[in-house]
Amino acid sequence: MINDKYLLKISFSFYKRYVPVLVFLSCLLQLSAQEKPILQTSVDTTSIKIGEQVQWTVTVEVDTTAQVIFPEGQTFSPLETVEAFATDTTRKKDRLTLQKIYALTQFDSGAYKLPSQRIEINGTGYMTDSMLINVATVPVDTLNQKMYDIKPIINVEKSNTEILKFILYGILILILLGGMFYWFVLRKKPLTEEEKVALLPPYDRAILELKRLENSKYLIQDEYKEYYSELTTIVRSYLEEDVHVTALESTTGQLIEKLELLKDAGELNLDDDTIKQFQQILQTADLVKFARNKPSTQVAEQDRKLVEQIVEKTHEALPEPTEEELLEQAEYQEELERKQKKKKIILGIASLVALLLVATTIAGIKFGFGYVKDTVLGHPTMELLEGDWVRSSYGFPPIELETPKVMVRQEVKLPPEAKAAIADIQAFTYSSQIGLFSVAATSITLNDPNAEPDFDKTIEQILSNFEAQGAKNIITKQEEFSTISGVTGVKVFGSGKFSTPKVTESLDGKYTVLLFGGKGFQQYVILTWLEDDDYAQEIVDRILASVEVKTEV
Repeated sequence: MINDKYLLKISFSFYKRYVPVLVFLSCLLQLSAQEKPILQTSVDTTSIKIGEQVQWTVTVEVDTTAQVIFPEGQTFSPLETVEAFATDTTRKKDRLTLQKIYALTQFDSGAYKLPSQRIEINGTGYMTDSMLINVATVPVDTLNQKMYDIKPIINVEKSNTEILKFILYGILILILLGGMFYWFVLRKKPLTEEEKVALLPPYDRAILELKRLENSKYLIQDEYKEYYSELTTIVRSYLEEDVHVTALESTTGQLIEKLELLKDAGELNLDDDTIKQFQQILQTADLVKFARNKPSTQVAEQDRKLVEQIVEKTHEALPEPTEEELLEQAEYQEELERKQKKKKIILGIASLVALLLVATTIAGIKFGFGYVKDTVLGHPTMELLEGDWVRSSYGFPPIELETPKVMVRQEVKLPPEAKAAIADIQAFTYSSQIGLFSVAATSITLNDPNAEPDFDKTIEQILSNFEAQGAKNIITKQEEFSTISGVTGVKVFGSGKFSTPKVTESLDGKYTVLLFGGKGFQQYVILTWLEDDDYAQEIVDRILASVEVKTEV
C-alpha cells in the first residue's frame, strides 16, 4: 500500500514539472483563437432592374493589430462598380470590426454571378462567397405607347461659326495693328526738347545754345577744349545755315576769307572790327584744341559774349528776304509736309493691304478661297444654306420637308377641262431673287377616290412648263426614290439651259422632280438650281433627304 506522503510528493513533483507547460499551451490556444479573422458578406437585394444598384457589404472582425486590404477597382465584373464607400470601423476591447459597402449595377438584363472577392488579412488571402444577381428589364407598354422606327443617321451641315470667329479675330487684330500704326507712325507725336530746339530758326537756336554754354560746367571743370569746341561749332553752324557758307568744313583762314568776300559783294554788312574779333576767337579756339593752350576763365567767358555779339551783328547784317523768297520757303515747307504725309498714308495703306492679304491667305488655306470670298462678299445660296431652316407640312395630302425659307401658297386656277378630274390643287413655292434656285410642292386631290395618278402625264406637263419659261436642251433621267420612312415614288432629274429674270442669256441648270401618289391623290416636289452652284447642290441634297409624304388620303 502506497503511503499518503509518497503520493503527495509525487503530485507536487508533477505539478512543478508539467503545469507551466500546460499554462503556456492554454495561453497559446487562447491567443490563436483571438487572432482568427471572421468574414461575413451580404447584399441588400438579389433582384434589381436595369440601371438600379445593389449594395454588397463585407464585414471583417480581426485583432486590433491586423492589416486588412479590401478589393479595389472593377473586380466585380460582370457587374460594374459604381462607388466604393469608406470603411466603417468599430472597436470592441481588443477586436476591430471593419465594414465596407460597394454599390454595384448592370445595364443589361439577365442573371449575373457576383464573383468571389479576395480579402487580404496580414498577407493572407481570404475568399468571400459568390452570389447570383438577377437584373430585370424595364417593362414597356407596347399597347398604349406608340412605337417609332429608329431614326437614320443625319449628316450635320458644316457651320460657319468657326469662319465667323476667325474673321472676327482677324478684324480685331487689324484694328489693333491699325491703332498701333496710327499711334507710332501717323500720329503727330509731341516733340522732345532736342526736336523743339532743332525746329527753331538758326539765329534763335544759336542764341539758345550759347546761353546753355554759359550755364555749363566746362570752365568749372577746366574742360576748355570741350568749351571752345562747342563754342565754335555753334557759331559755324549758324553761319552755314543763315549766311549759307561752308563754315563747318573750313579752316579759320578759309572761313574769314569767305566772310570778307561776302562783305565786299554787299551780301553781308559786317564791319572789319567784327570780322577781326571773330578771327581772334577762332584762333584762340584752335590754340586750345590743338596746342593745348589754356586761357583764363575771364577770357573764355569774354569770347562767348563776343561770339554772341557776332551772331547778333551777323543776323542784323543779313538783307531782309524778299516776298518771293519767303513764298518759296513757305511753299517748300508745305511741299515737304505733303510729301511726308503722302508717304505715311502710302505706308499705312500698304501695311493694311499686306495684313489683309496674309489674313485672306491663311483663311483661304484653312477654309478654301471660294468659301472665304463668298463669306466676305456674300452669296445668295450660301446664305440660304447656312441660314435658319424651316420644317413644315404643305398641302393635303401633306408633303413634309425642310427648306431654307417658308414656301408661300400659290393661287392655282384650274382650267375647265381639268376640273372634271381634279377636285383640289394646293401649290407652294419659294424662288431665290438671284439665280435659278427654286423649290415647289404641290398636292392634288382627284375627284375619283379610286383613280390612280398618271405620273407620265404629270412629268410631261412639268417639262412643258419648263420649256414655256424658256428652258432648252432638257435632258431627262428617271429612277425610283424612297423617303426615310420607306415611301417609294418616282424621281425625274436632269439638266438643261434655263433662263432667269435678271440674266439675258440662258444658264446651265439642273432640276429634280419627286412624284408620289396613291388612290385619289398625287404629290410632287420640283427643284431647280444652277449647275455650278455647289451651295445650291447641298441645299437640294438636304431637302431631298427630308421629304416625307403620306401613303393615303
